[in-house]
Amino acid sequence: MIQRLLSFLDASPVNFLAVKNIADELERHGFRRINPKKPLGKLVAGDRFYVTKNDSAVFAFQIGSMPMADRGFHMICAHSDSPTFRIKPNAEMDCEGGIVKLNTEVYGGPIMSTWFDRPLTLAGRVIVKGEDAMHPQTRLLHIKRPLLQISNLAIHFNRQVNDGVKLSKQKDVLPILGIINNELERGNLLMNIIVEALDGVKASDILDFDLYLADTTPACTFGAHDEFISSGRLDDLSMCYAGLEALLASQPTTTTQVLAIFDNEETGSQTKQGAGSPFLSYMLKRIALAQSGSEEAYYQAVERAFMISADNAHAWHPNYSEKFDPTNHPKLGGGPVIKFNAAQKYASDAVSTSIFASICQEAGVPCQRFVNHSDVAGGSTLGNILASSIPVKGVDMGNAILAMHSCRETGSVADHEYCVKAFTAFYGME
Repeated sequence: MIQRLLSFLDASPVNFLAVKNIADELERHGFRRINPKKPLGKLVAGDRFYVTKNDSAVFAFQIGSMPMADRGFHMICAHSDSPTFRIKPNAEMDCEGGIVKLNTEVYGGPIMSTWFDRPLTLAGRVIVKGEDAMHPQTRLLHIKRPLLQISNLAIHFNRQVNDGVKLSKQKDVLPILGIINNELERGNLLMNIIVEALDGVKASDILDFDLYLADTTPACTFGAHDEFISSGRLDDLSMCYAGLEALLASQPTTTTQVLAIFDNEETGSQTKQGAGSPFLSYMLKRIALAQSGSEEAYYQAVERAFMISADNAHAWHPNYSEKFDPTNHPKLGGGPVIKFNAAQKYASDAVSTSIFASICQEAGVPCQRFVNHSDVAGGSTLGNILASSIPVKGVDMGNAILAMHSCRETGSVADHEYCVKAFTAFYGME
């Protein structure tokens, strides 16, 4: 199970590739892709289908034997994006000695220093000419070799570096791409690399791109007993994959099963492919209408539904215990973590928490609770944002990890296995 997760993480350096890999796995297990531009048509019990949005969000459905109006739906949500650096337009910046660096923009909230002095590459999507201006084509890009590096300034020029340094997002985190060999490469070094990586594409065909930096070091396990996971993008691809594995392992029940992988959680979710979009609510309403012929069926389904918003939690750090709540600090290997916040940044309440804790108990899985230290501000996640468009009962949870938003985060092998078991049990409930 863990090797499958590691392989998925390595093959999914950005949101677009994560969604492609999830979609490919869904199709291998009998899910059909639908076009949201066309009518859903007749739905029958056991139907398996999925739909994507913006190439970076994916929503999968397994239809239950009873209409959603009567049984609701069981939904697991996660997000496909992680903090990184986006390549700006006109990105090449010529420096002395023919060195070329790339102009970047910070995406989300990365721990920027963790991106220094490590081999990086480019991944994302490239938009090329299609049959007309309104129908361009998308090509996914993943350059599978070390290509760039953000290099530190030597300590000899900055003797205070170990005392803490404020980094400039415009100056200090620009990666080196290469050295120009001839004048033909000037201004074209990045484009030449893109064209070389995309079969059958000429530079004149390329209209634009969404490209990001990604670490090239493979995901791995470590520890005296290989009990830990080290990888970029555990937040939140580990939850995406746990939800996927659970859905694929689940047989149809009376209740419709939903896996919702959103994009742009790290930047607020307010996009057409984010949790703040009405897209998922539209899809659920269309399913309810196809089943029952009435919009009323959708509202009944929402009242009977339950959501697990799966986004990783902070594990207790042995070097910084003072940063954690004294009585609610989850440990690596202690099982899925239920997240609470008095300011309602999380969807969890006493009712939804009791339901999820009971699910874990029935699955034979331990669970933990996380509340922020009252003097330390916390983040937000999907649950409460999604509830603003679909007022569904739900819980915010995730596996505990260290170094959240680092270029490489640390998780637990046991926790991933626990989470898949709990999610599978949830999908299997009537």
